[in-house]
Amino acid sequence: MRLLLSIPSLARGGAEGQFAALAAGLAARGHQVTAVTLGQGGPLARELGGARLVALGKTSRLDNPRVALALASLLRRERPAVHYAFLPSCCVLGGLLTPFFPQTCLVMGVRASALASPSAASRLLLALEARLARRAALVIANSQTGLRHCQARGYAPAATAVVPNGVDTGRFRPDRAQGEALRREWNASAGGPPMGPLVGLVARLDPMKDHATFLAAAARIAAHRPGARFVCVGAGPEAYARSLREMAERLGLAERLVWAGERADMPAVYNALDVLCLASAYGEGFPNVLAEALACGVPCVATNVGDAALALGETGMVTPPCDAQALAEALAAMLDRAHGEGAVLADACRERAAREFSVAAMVAGTEALLRGL
Repeated sequence: MRLLLSIPSLARGGAEGQFAALAAGLAARGHQVTAVTLGQGGPLARELGGARLVALGKTSRLDNPRVALALASLLRRERPAVHYAFLPSCCVLGGLLTPFFPQTCLVMGVRASALASPSAASRLLLALEARLARRAALVIANSQTGLRHCQARGYAPAATAVVPNGVDTGRFRPDRAQGEALRREWNASAGGPPMGPLVGLVARLDPMKDHATFLAAAARIAAHRPGARFVCVGAGPEAYARSLREMAERLGLAERLVWAGERADMPAVYNALDVLCLASAYGEGFPNVLAEALACGVPCVATNVGDAALALGETGMVTPPCDAQALAEALAAMLDRAHGEGAVLADACRERAAREFSVAAMVAGTEALLRGL
């Protein structure tokens, strides 16, 4: 098939990583894939494999008319069987153009669930997306939660489906030796003075990810486990980062917590952890970090947002959002379980990720849906 996939950019992010993996996977299966970014592309452009990249060079909202014309010209020239649009801006643009290209089926990709307080511009964009969804031949969500949210917003496409995100289980795999170097870097190695387990939160610094609840839970654990260490991996606005560091100091975590910033060596990060925590308050669809950690054999505790519970199954635990006491209790229980079950639990985590959430499964599931159009 001749396929066109569109996304605002290929900066590092969950949706962008899935877009690149899907484009590369579909190209590897023999399809002619054009990957379109509204902006200038980004670092994930290197991961497109055999897909051809076209960057439309959007510079601002004032550039929207030119970008729309450029995409229309590309659709006219390429005549793809399917235009698969990722994220609201591309879905809206695809919906506006679809009547002019009846030979191309529009597929809208939904990658998140409810946002707490969207801006006026975001509310307008989401309202347009919902209204234009009736022009889509198919809406693919990456989570059951995201699909229910769309339906509640009034989506009325011809069909809907859920295809969970895929994780590269070749890249993300158990390798504790790789993680041990990071543990030493973070002063959490088992060598030297006796030290306890390492609990990590992997997320950008954003209120949605609710680092505040994680810090409050970490303080409760630290009070009962003197050797426990904590690490936050991810970057964000400096003012917000400073407020979180100040909170950690007030809670007495300054000597027990590492702010690792953004890192490219994520397999090593997961392999350094004893337990991964996802503390998000809202907005998750299918949390990539859970699948990536499971693929590395790392057990997880998550708040019950998006499809976290479905992703973890029996290998993990979920708690109500914004409940530091419940999160602390679950993390403590999972640390005990990881210590007691050891390799058995790690193998169960790895097996679940490989069976349910591989990139190959994501690509094959998407390909079957697109062929069905």
